[in-house]
Amino acid sequence: MNDHIFQTLVPLIGLVSGLIATYVSLQNRALLAEVRKEIAELENRIIARINGTYVRAGECQLREELVHEKIRALAAGVHNAEPPPDR
Repeated sequence: MNDHIFQTLVPLIGLVSGLIATYVSLQNRALLAEVRKEIAELENRIIARINGTYVRAGECQLREELVHEKIRALAAGVHNAEPPPDR
């Protein structure tokens, strides 16, 4: 009788142990996927904040050239402008 119980109990314990291990493994995968998703979202927010805060060097050069062109145009306009009439 005891042999029959042990013959049934040992495989049953192995089966339960395997099921628990599978469950824990699936939980770990789900948790890892969630953490990866949160990290990706955080990375996107950080990149968006950096792009909104800092200006690239090429953009700075274009802005500087535009400012210089506007200053030249204003200076040329002042030299070509007629003086206001005397009252």
